[in-house]
Amino acid sequence: MALDMAKYRRIFIEEAADHLAEISRALLDLEKDMGDAGAIDTIFRMAHSIKSMAASLGYEPVSDLSHRMEDRMEGVRAAGRVSDPAELGLLFRCLEALEAMLAGVSAGREMPTADQGLLAALATDDAAQPGTPPPVDLPPEAVGGEPKKGSS
Repeated sequence: MALDMAKYRRIFIEEAADHLAEISRALLDLEKDMGDAGAIDTIFRMAHSIKSMAASLGYEPVSDLSHRMEDRMEGVRAAGRVSDPAELGLLFRCLEALEAMLAGVSAGREMPTADQGLLAALATDDAAQPGTPPPVDLPPEAVGGEPKKGSS
């Protein structure tokens, strides 16, 4: 017996739309309080759910983007807050991209690839706070210790 993929596609569209609406509400809550633990957790869980549903149906671009968003939110959860307005803006960009992808699935259009710049921005290390200079590579003798001996 063949699977009715149209049925699963319809369920995915409905559930993903609900999850994206929850992400939208949570992002608006984070605009008011970037440390809102409930909003942070909601975004993490909704991104995880979208990732899993999309992967099971072969919607790889949706799965990839929502996976990166989930990973980013894992870091936000660990920090206990969104680091700054720029990071919040990045999360809004994710929402917009996922909404556009879902609209494409709903309309039956070919799935676009995920925006590589957005994926890269999600993967950046958020440890440096604004105004913190980037790390500088220094030779071992500048920071103490013995230089490593090269192999001959």
